[in-house]
Amino acid sequence: MKNKLSLLFLAISFVGFSQTMQDSIQLDPQKQINAAQRILSGNYGKAVTVGAYGEVLYNQPEGDNGELDVQRLVLLFGYKFNDQVQFVTEVEFEHVEEVFIEQAFVNYNVGNNINLRGGLMLVPMGIINEFHEPTTFNGTERPAVDNSIIPTTWREIGIGVNGKFNDISLGYQAYVFNGFKSTQSDGENGIKGFLGGANGLRGGRQKAIQSTVDSPTFSAKLDYYGLPGLRLGLSGYFGKTQAQDDVEELDGANVGISMVGFDARYAYERFTARGQFIYASLSDTKEYNALTDQNLGSALMGWYAEGAFNLLPVENKQKLFAFARYEQYDTHADTEGGLERNDAYNRTDITTGLSYHIAPGVVLKGDYQFRDNALSGDSVKDRLNFGIGVWF
Repeated sequence: MKNKLSLLFLAISFVGFSQTMQDSIQLDPQKQINAAQRILSGNYGKAVTVGAYGEVLYNQPEGDNGELDVQRLVLLFGYKFNDQVQFVTEVEFEHVEEVFIEQAFVNYNVGNNINLRGGLMLVPMGIINEFHEPTTFNGTERPAVDNSIIPTTWREIGIGVNGKFNDISLGYQAYVFNGFKSTQSDGENGIKGFLGGANGLRGGRQKAIQSTVDSPTFSAKLDYYGLPGLRLGLSGYFGKTQAQDDVEELDGANVGISMVGFDARYAYERFTARGQFIYASLSDTKEYNALTDQNLGSALMGWYAEGAFNLLPVENKQKLFAFARYEQYDTHADTEGGLERNDAYNRTDITTGLSYHIAPGVVLKGDYQFRDNALSGDSVKDRLNFGIGVWF
C-alpha cells in the first residue's frame, strides 16, 4: 500500500502543470463548482487533470478522550479525449486504511444544453452530497442531516443526462441508478438487513462494490440561479431497494423509497447563508423489520439552517467566517406496525465556530457542537472539533 501511495503522489508531481486554477473559495453559489465540475470545465486545453482534497480532523467529545484522524484523502484524475468526451474519477482513502472509488464516469457533451453521463456518480440530493470538498462548507464535520438522512457520500452506478438552460437560469440532472441494498441471506442465521433505525438508509449504500441490481431507481434535480447570489435546488429520488436473488421474493425483502429535498444557498458581500429540508417516505417497512429483525422507520426527515459572516474586509484575499448552524433530524419521523418511535433518533445539533481560509484551497476550522435528542433523560455528549482542509 505504501508503494502504491508513493507512485500516486509521484504521478501528481509530474503532471502538476495540468492542475486547474485555485477557485475553491467562491462565495457566490451561482459560480461555485465542485471537484468533478472543475475537471469538466476545460482545464485550459490540457488533456490530463490531477488534483486532490483531504481533511485531517480532531474530535473531542465532552469527558472522553479525543480522536485524531486523517478522515479522507481523495485523489482527482480527469482525461479529456476530445472537445466532447471526458473521463472523471476520484480515488478516496478513508482513515488511512480503506480505499474506495468515489466517482468514475464518462461525460459526453452532445449539445449546448445537454450532456450524457454514465458510470459511478454522485446522487444529486441536497448540497453536501455534491459539494463536499472541505473548503466549500463551514464546520469541521459535514452537517449531520447529510450523514443520517442523505447518506453522504451517496454514489451509485447509473446513466443519465444533465445540462443548463442559461436563458431561463435553470440547471437539470436526471439519472437512472441501481439502488440501496436492503437484504441478503445470512446462512443459518436467516436474513441480514442493511437498513436500520439509527442510520436510516446509510448501511445500504453499495458504492459500486459488486452492486446488486434488481430494479432501477430514478433521481433528478433542478437548480434555479436567476436571482443574484441565490441558488435554489429541488431534488427527488424514487424506487425500490435491491435484494439478492435468493431472498428478493420474500415478503419484506425490498423497501420502497420516495425522497424529496429542497435546498438554498445565498451570498451577499460578507454574508452567506444556506439551508435544506429532506423528507423520505419508506414503504413496506413493517414487513422488512419482521423479516430482518431491524427497526427501520417508515419516514426520515431532516433540515438545517446556517448563517455565516466574513470578519475580514471584502477585498482581503483571506477570509474568516464566523458561523452558526441549527439542524434537526429524525430517522424515526414515523414508524409502521407495532414499532414504537425511538426518541433517541430525533436529534438536534447546534454548531458554532470559525472557518479561516488562509489561501484559496486551504482552510483551518474550529467549532463546538451542542448535541441533544428527544429521549427523556438521555445524555448526548457535546463535542469540540478542529480540522485542516485542502483542495487543489
